[in-house]
Amino acid sequence: MPELIVYYPRHDGCRFDRDYYEVTHMKVVKDAWEPTGMTGKQIFWPHDDAQPFACMIAISFTDNAAIDASLSSSATPGVMADVGKFTDIKPGIYRTD
Repeated sequence: MPELIVYYPRHDGCRFDRDYYEVTHMKVVKDAWEPTGMTGKQIFWPHDDAQPFACMIAISFTDNAAIDASLSSSATPGVMADVGKFTDIKPGIYRTD
């Protein structure tokens, strides 16, 4: 199943609001991308602050066309605009088949 892996690499003094991410941002993502083929998600939290990422998430889709549809949807700018509300980290995105 195709996935988008989104990761947030730490930097000195970075900010990441875990509660906002889990409760609010995940609802924004679900509302935006479920209609275009998102099927689920799995969030990975670091064991401690020595880990290189503040958070990683695997977002599953029905197929690659669903990823394309989600990323190009009119709701995606809202997903991206919400990122600044919980972190100052620029996320990276890795796409799988």
